[in-house]
Amino acid sequence: MHYVYVIQSIKSYEIYIGSTKNLKLRLGKHNANKNTSTKNRGPWMLIYTEVYRSKDDATEREFRLKYYGRALAQLKRRLVRSLLKPE
Repeated sequence: MHYVYVIQSIKSYEIYIGSTKNLKLRLGKHNANKNTSTKNRGPWMLIYTEVYRSKDDATEREFRLKYYGRALAQLKRRLVRSLLKPE
């Protein structure tokens, strides 16, 4: 299985989108600052995941969420109560 995931920084509320085959390991790497894209901006909380049998499908979905504003905006509307917000 392949996962597309959305994580959010507990510190800065920034959102990061990625894909992986091992979600638990990948989240651990984000929180251990072993990913250059998210280094020193965590800790990170898992907000959302999608599961795909095909790596190509997961990669395409990740690409669409990262580079097509409409896809990300639609997802954010669906997750309005799940996203962290500054107090």
